[in-house]
Order: sequence, then structure tokens, then C-alpha cells
Amino acid sequence: MTALRQIFPPTPAFTDQTIPDLTGKTIIITGGTSGVGYHAASLLYAKHATVYIAARSAEKAQTAIATIQSAPECTHSRGRLAFLALDLSELRSIKRSVEEFLRLENRLDILVHNAGVMTPPAGSKTSLGHDLEMSTNCLGPFLFNQLLLPTLQRTAASAEPGSVRVVWVASLLSAFVAHGGIVFDEESGAPTVLKNVMGNYMQSKVGNVFLASEMARRVGGDGVMSLSVNPGLMKTELQRHNSPAQGKIMGILFKGPRYGAYSELFAALSPEVTPERNGAFVIPWGRFGTVPCHIEKGLASERDGGTGAAERFWGWCERETAAFR
Repeated sequence: MTALRQIFPPTPAFTDQTIPDLTGKTIIITGGTSGVGYHAASLLYAKHATVYIAARSAEKAQTAIATIQSAPECTHSRGRLAFLALDLSELRSIKRSVEEFLRLENRLDILVHNAGVMTPPAGSKTSLGHDLEMSTNCLGPFLFNQLLLPTLQRTAASAEPGSVRVVWVASLLSAFVAHGGIVFDEESGAPTVLKNVMGNYMQSKVGNVFLASEMARRVGGDGVMSLSVNPGLMKTELQRHNSPAQGKIMGILFKGPRYGAYSELFAALSPEVTPERNGAFVIPWGRFGTVPCHIEKGLASERDGGTGAAERFWGWCERETAAFR
């Protein structure tokens, strides 16, 4: 029943009409050159926010910025759009991206970890030898997040309570997910690279849920909110590696990416997201939901009766990124 609520959600209630004026807010969206991130950036800019589109390609980012600025709903925006060079698959380069952002800005109100890669060719790895999906979807965002955390905390100290937020984009977690969410190698402590391509992708999406929950537990007292979100089933560039048959099925069931932007922006902006909701999981098109029980158990530590999987995954991310801080 929980999965069906996410596959066939009701009409979104948090839309263009309910997004507040964002004058003075500074926001980073990773992967904002297309798909859900592009639409989220457009909606935020239309409400006068300063929006950084963090992406690998300057050309794609500048094209996205020009297109957004020329859209009818954005022509009167008092906000600002800017490109921030960021390659989440290259851990060695991420600190430079953060340093460039901090050279330009002294606050960060919202960080949306929207970028990701899905089912690349089997065996794809980064230059450091990490699985490409796990590095791009989890390790890179984790490092980017930790380097920006002091700025988020400083912003939260003087901002409206609950308004400084980090959004980790996950997925529908009811299929292709290993029991417990992530399969760890008992010798190395690293997540195992799964042979099932969708299973390997979903493992990285569980990682996003684990990171959101652990961040809320660790820094929630500093006024920074951390949530994960299943943006919904949508047609985006993320499915570029899928087969033609998969594409046909998705074309029937999936919505346009603007709907996914509503899900992400509910997590980022809705007044329903109170401090008591820190660590929550958001489902389409902007509602609170739950993760499967076997993943929920991983969110709690062993001393609290859980499996400690989220804590274990956070620790692995810390170890793998420590040299690049």
C-alpha cells in the first residue's frame, strides 16, 4: 500500500502558487541543468532566490540559465542564477568547488542533492576506483555537504528556525532493494557492488536516505534540517542508459519532471516541515511518507534496537572522503 501511494500520488498541493517569496535566500541545486533539478531551479528563481546550478558542464548550465531567464514566469525575477562547477564523481575536485562558492557567498539556506547517475555500463568506476553510482550518488554529495556544513550552520544561527535545509534525493524504495538497504563487505566495510544493475542503483538511493537521517541526528541541534525525498516516477535524462523496452513502460507511467520538482521543493520549503520532522522521508508530490521496515530498522543504531546500517554507512563515507577535506 505504501508503494502504491508513491506510484499513484494525489494532485500536488505544494506548487508554484504556494512557494513563498525567496528574496535573500541562497540555494544550491546539484544537477540543475536538466530534468527535475532544472525545474526546481526555475521555480526558485521565479520567486527571487539566488540559485547556483552545480554541474559538470558549463555549457549545459549556461544554456539552462538562459532558458530559465527567458521563461515568461521568470522575466520579472529579482533573483540571480549562477553556474558552479562541480563533478561529484571526482572527490579530488569537490573542495575547489566549495571554495569557489564561499568566495562568492557567505550564506547557504538550502542545499538540494539532486544530481545522480543511474545504471551506467556495468563495472563503471571513478578515477579513484570507487563504484561510479555509489561515488556520484553518495560519496561526492557527502563530501560536498560536509565542506558546506559550517556555512549551513552559520546561516541557521540567524535564520528562521527550520528554514535552513538539506534535501537528499532518493527514490521509490520498494523494489530492487537488498534486505537491510545496503549490503556491506564484512572485510572492507564498504558497500558491495551488486551484480543486479537496478539493485546497485537502489543501494545508492538507500544511502541517500541513510545520510539524510544520520545528518539530522548529528547536526539537528544546530538548526539545520535534513530530509530525504522520493521525487516520484518521472521521465528525465537519468534514464538515458535504460533499454528501449524500459523506456516505453516509463513513458506510460511516468510524469514530467516538474512534478518531481514539487516533491523536492516541498522538502526544501514547506512550512509543514517543522523541526520535529527533521530526518523525515518525503514522497510524491510533497507528502510525508515512510520507508520499508527493513530500511527503517537500519536508521536506528544497534544500541537503540536497530541494525546501525545508517551509522555504518556514514562512517564509511567519512573514511573514504577524509583525504579530500
